[in-house]
Amino acid sequence: MSDELQLDRQTLVAAITTFLANQEHLDEIRASLEAEVDAAGPQALAELNARLAQAGADWTYYDRDPLARRIHHRLADRILLPGSTLIGLEHVTAVAGKPVVIVANHLSYSDANLLEVLLHRAGGAGRAMSDRLTVIAGPKVYSSLKRRFSSLCFGTIKTPQSSAVSSEGAVMNAREVARAARQSIDVAHERLFKGDALLVFAEGTRSRTREMQQTLTAVTRYFDFPDVWVLPAGITGTEEMFPIGEDGLHQVRAVTTIGPPIEGRDLHERARGDRRLMMDAVGSKIAALLPPEYRGAYS
Repeated sequence: MSDELQLDRQTLVAAITTFLANQEHLDEIRASLEAEVDAAGPQALAELNARLAQAGADWTYYDRDPLARRIHHRLADRILLPGSTLIGLEHVTAVAGKPVVIVANHLSYSDANLLEVLLHRAGGAGRAMSDRLTVIAGPKVYSSLKRRFSSLCFGTIKTPQSSAVSSEGAVMNAREVARAARQSIDVAHERLFKGDALLVFAEGTRSRTREMQQTLTAVTRYFDFPDVWVLPAGITGTEEMFPIGEDGLHQVRAVTTIGPPIEGRDLHERARGDRRLMMDAVGSKIAALLPPEYRGAYS
């Protein structure tokens, strides 16, 4: 998929199905995607193209796209095996309508999409949270058309990666990283004020072994918002959905477990402002939601 390409119905469906070549009933999948695009109409496709062209140009917020989201929900019905579910909906309900930062472990490029789909499927407070989900996304999310397409299931805020975890070819210097990070945090606080729920992957990059890595202290900057709640989330199964080094999607049973919410103010007070202690506390809460083989640094 070329970045200069304008997606028409045929090109869009063909590009998506290249990731599904290992799936059964490919003709059925293709027909269902075509029906979704046709039902949305040409204006929806034009808006999708516009958002694809804009996403990732600056360190700011990018809105979700309704057509991209519906297409991903259709695909999820084919990719997620029975037993894929969200556990802990009562904890989502407890922070309904409140400023919230979801902090999760990171296994795959598909993690945010999985969480959005499972929240939507859960209904009630889960669906409401999926509708206000905004993901803190590194530059790699916007590096190709296919990744930008996947990012349009939810809002995203582009943020720089530190040199410690960045895999980008062009590394920003420390001053540039700090300036861009400050801008993205300001945008994140603005989105919290507007009612969004933020999703942050605490390790800064996906694990290559499925074991948790130590969380990044910079994540606590997203907690510096009045009356914010922190919601730990443990993800399993997505490491097999989109394996490292492969371009195709695989069917998996993937589960997200949500833990009890933590009041941001209480987290600050208990750690006495020590951001390393704050993130290790959150990392331990995430690890407690995972099977032992996923806990890594927090085992």
